[in-house]
Amino acid sequence: MNIQNMLYGINGITPEEYQFLLEIIKDMDEEKAQRFVMFYSGKRQSADNLLIFTLLGFIGLAGVQRFITRQIGMGILYFFTAGLCFIGTIVDLINYKSMANDFNRTVAFECAQMVNMTYKG
Repeated sequence: MNIQNMLYGINGITPEEYQFLLEIIKDMDEEKAQRFVMFYSGKRQSADNLLIFTLLGFIGLAGVQRFITRQIGMGILYFFTAGLCFIGTIVDLINYKSMANDFNRTVAFECAQMVNMTYKG
């Protein structure tokens, strides 16, 4: 299977994310790339999911998007302050795509390290 086709199989991948992932897997053989895509696709968050989690802040579940992106401290703060009186929730609503991109970049680096450390090929 072609490595580029594997990336297209990731649900909701953006063109920027696709280019970034191509750069990460360019030096991997096909088996490593398959493992990377498997790990990465299970851990990444789509911008649409973060948008939905952010919108939950307006009905009393503020901070879910921060917990999802591993920002536990901010999630707790948002939860107990109603999304910093909705101001933080509104800011996150505006920045949900960049939050998803930042999180996914971090996850991609972690997955690449995991594949390179555990792969014995």
